[in-house]
Amino acid sequence: MGTKAALKKLGVLGGMGPAASTDFLRILAEKAPAKTDQEHPIVYLISDSQIPDRTCAIFGRGSDPSERIKQDLFSLAAMGAELLAVPCNTAHLFIDRFRAELPVPLVHIVEETVLAGQKLNPAGCWMLSTTGTRQCGLYQHYAEKYNYRLFLPEPDTALRVQACIELVKAGRKDEAGRLLTEIVLALWQEQDLPIMAACTELPLAYDASGLPPERTVSSLAALANGCLARIYN
Repeated sequence: MGTKAALKKLGVLGGMGPAASTDFLRILAEKAPAKTDQEHPIVYLISDSQIPDRTCAIFGRGSDPSERIKQDLFSLAAMGAELLAVPCNTAHLFIDRFRAELPVPLVHIVEETVLAGQKLNPAGCWMLSTTGTRQCGLYQHYAEKYNYRLFLPEPDTALRVQACIELVKAGRKDEAGRLLTEIVLALWQEQDLPIMAACTELPLAYDASGLPPERTVSSLAALANGCLARIYN
């Protein structure tokens, strides 16, 4: 992609979690077809770490985050954002309930990740996510929409993936990387398929793991690519 002028201003709702949001912005900057500061897109950021936990809400153990997420997205649009992105997969279960009400388009992380997985390996991917994303069927819904096959690990493995995510949120990426390596190598013994990192903490754990970068679909990278395609065209 050659150098182009950014045509749209991006609004990012982060804080779910903060490290994942920071990494999303890094990827966005690295992948942008820009050679000067001025060729990068204007980005408005709300990092709202006080949004209630999405997985807890799905399992009925916490407050519904929908209204706060909605308010933050409307605030980004009021700032001048012409395109919205939320680097949190589980949040999109709630966003889908009011997406049609948003005043500007949203780049949907789940949709972008499924399409990236389909491009990388048409035969399917292992889907690793929060237990909330797995339970609510969010990814399964979009995979069915695009006739794409997702492979889900056994429930005990899914709990280890959740522990991996929590380690990243706690700032313990090296430990998360080691745990993810154990999980992924065992999955590859079952079925040799790429890993779909369907939680925005998991790309950070995967990067810390030393596993082959070409064997994963990062939901952060997929979202960044989806945003850039719309910002510069």
